[in-house]
Amino acid sequence: MSAARLLLVDDEETQREMLASILGRAGYEVETAADGRAALERLEAATFDLVLSDQRMPGLDGLELLRRVRATPGAPPVILMTAFGSVSSAVEAMKHGAADYLTKPFEKDELLLVLDKVHRQRSLEEEVVRLRSALADRVRLEGIVGASPPMQEVYSIIERVADTDVSVLVTGESGTGKELVARAIHARSRRADGPFVAINCAAVPETLLESEFFGHERGAFSGATQSRSGAFERADGGTLLLDEIGAMRVDLQAKLLRVLQEREVHRLGADRPRRVDVRIVAATSEDLEEAIRERSFREDLFYRLNVVPIALPPLRDRAEDVPVLLEHFARLAAARFDRDPPEIDSEVVERCLRHPWPGNVRELQNCVERMVVLARGATLGPDDLPPVVRDGPGEAGTPDGFDLPAEGVVLDELERHLILQALRRSRGSLGPAARLVGITYKTLQYRIRKHRIERAEWARDGVDPAGPRVESESRRPQMG
Repeated sequence: MSAARLLLVDDEETQREMLASILGRAGYEVETAADGRAALERLEAATFDLVLSDQRMPGLDGLELLRRVRATPGAPPVILMTAFGSVSSAVEAMKHGAADYLTKPFEKDELLLVLDKVHRQRSLEEEVVRLRSALADRVRLEGIVGASPPMQEVYSIIERVADTDVSVLVTGESGTGKELVARAIHARSRRADGPFVAINCAAVPETLLESEFFGHERGAFSGATQSRSGAFERADGGTLLLDEIGAMRVDLQAKLLRVLQEREVHRLGADRPRRVDVRIVAATSEDLEEAIRERSFREDLFYRLNVVPIALPPLRDRAEDVPVLLEHFARLAAARFDRDPPEIDSEVVERCLRHPWPGNVRELQNCVERMVVLARGATLGPDDLPPVVRDGPGEAGTPDGFDLPAEGVVLDELERHLILQALRRSRGSLGPAARLVGITYKTLQYRIRKHRIERAEWARDGVDPAGPRVESESRRPQMG
């Protein structure tokens, strides 16, 4: 343990010099003050680990000094000493927050034992605060919650990559928190004071993607009544999140690759390019390597984006995080809806641990918000859970009781029916739905359009699926 800095306060010069000599030989760095007011001045000017003060002094006495020191945030512990020791004096001192109490005359060993004990206690308290702060930082990183080994690895990569400008590709199922990771990278980077811009490539109509990315000049196309900056310009000096990058058209991928190489964008209808300084974070719930094999994603763009990969685990692979996520979302929901933070019944935790959470963290958050809003008491119990979580998944077998009729089926109708059931089972999350029917994300998007499946068909019980809306080609807005 390093030498402690100690402030010795005593109005008797001989006593002060003797104690300073003893403490100095014992390894303490000692400064002295002749009264309480001089001690306060020293405490304002320097930092000390301990204060050893006489109780009875003219002017500002030891008890008043103790009260003023204790009122200061991060104040050092105070040990009081007096020649007029009594039980009442000791009680008064401890009541006002004294770390310990010495009655004169005292032995050298008694003095050093008390000081060592108080100093060690102080060091332990500071270590606990430091460790709690470090743990909180690792369990909750810019809104990302979880202490499981997979999440610790995610935190580690974020911390190592944040202060660089390398491109990051965040992969994971829908609802795992890919945008939160991108925001954490931005918040811990040297670009933190710059803008953070997120654009969802799956949510923007394909015909408008180029304008959303690069901007346009007035009159560049029908309806362009004024000039508009694109996402790259808006993110200049900051970070741009390209969410669901796998949904981008191949021809637009080539233009994106050029922007990443040249660091300049060309607005639609503009005469010359504009320089941009942007850090790129891409995210996808699709298997881009499979998309490369299907020639729906450029291999050179993939390697440009995938400099540092971060794979977010699905919630079913980090079940130990479910209890802490339940508490976290319950507190957030209570604050949002002006409720008291609820208790959570252990049976709720058990049933949530058994649920597969196809919608991942987003589905869990929606579940908790619903429980908090509809709860009848101060404790969230099993009856407050949505039926799909409370009662568990349905019986295995053909989806929703679909059986092959004797007269046979039309294959397209069967395929449409199975896709609908997968979307309902995954609560609209396209990644998990694609895995349920054994096809790729891109193929699922194509077949949703092919069969003209609308969102209202897979949304049940008033649930608004979290997955991106996929519109039929005929309903997409067209650029003039």
